[in-house]
Amino acid sequence: MIPVLDWRRFDTDRPGFVADLGAACRGPGFFLLSHHTVPKDLRIRVFEMANAFFSLPDSEKAKISILNTPHYRGWGKEGDESLDETSSLVDRKETFNIGYDLPTDDPRVIAGEPFRGVNQWPDLPGFRETLLAYYDAALALGKVLHRAFAHDLGLPEDHFAHAFDEPLAALRMLHYPPGTGAKNEIGAGAHTDYGAITLLMTDGEPGLQVKPRGGDWIDVPHVDDAYVVNIGDCLMRWTNDIYVSTPHRVLPPIRRRRSVAMFVEANPDQIIRALPGTGAPKYTPIRAADYLMSRLDATYAPKEVT
Repeated sequence: MIPVLDWRRFDTDRPGFVADLGAACRGPGFFLLSHHTVPKDLRIRVFEMANAFFSLPDSEKAKISILNTPHYRGWGKEGDESLDETSSLVDRKETFNIGYDLPTDDPRVIAGEPFRGVNQWPDLPGFRETLLAYYDAALALGKVLHRAFAHDLGLPEDHFAHAFDEPLAALRMLHYPPGTGAKNEIGAGAHTDYGAITLLMTDGEPGLQVKPRGGDWIDVPHVDDAYVVNIGDCLMRWTNDIYVSTPHRVLPPIRRRRSVAMFVEANPDQIIRALPGTGAPKYTPIRAADYLMSRLDATYAPKEVT
């Protein structure tokens, strides 16, 4: 149901790879990507940093709470998020986010532009350097994947090239503690992602499930060193619903679960409108930043816990 695509085929068998990619994006909206460009040693280091960070006392992590800033950067404690907008359940996970890295004297930071704040960093040796290196490598992979999307959609290969120069892209580390067995407990509630695509690397612990349109929940398989890639709502709008953004969730794991997600988002001022050749537009054009803000506001809105 969820195919495994070998990125090397984009060079050795481009028509075949693009056809398989297009089928995945139109069908389940998920695929696994093997033999990609993000170095293994960098992926190992970022998981080591996740272990170090999430092992810190909550009192230390709270100094860089995501609630300290309007730019959605920093530590999110268990209960800060509720991804399922139709449920009163809050997610049983903790997170750490960074965004496009800017200095404190950048005019956009000084002006307080949305999503243009500075990152918050813990006092951990090598943490900042590792996460920024991973951010750059994962973003580069996300950009080059859009070359393949352009081929599939009948567009020039460089159609998306300037849409991700200074993006809204966010890197997120996640920790799911073992489930307690409580009724209706959830690691991450059912949701679709907000951006263009998500590149997810996991530690292999099960829990991630996908619900294809018209189907039931299925487990996402684990393939060593492969990314789980899924289409987000923004790219679905951009393709005028040709590509599919599929609901997914994370069940409470038996053992603790770590994952690292790169949410590949377009530049803030990129206008998301139906791509050429995709038919009559189904959505009103919207700035990428405005769309993202509308989704995040719903995610962090307080809910009555039942």
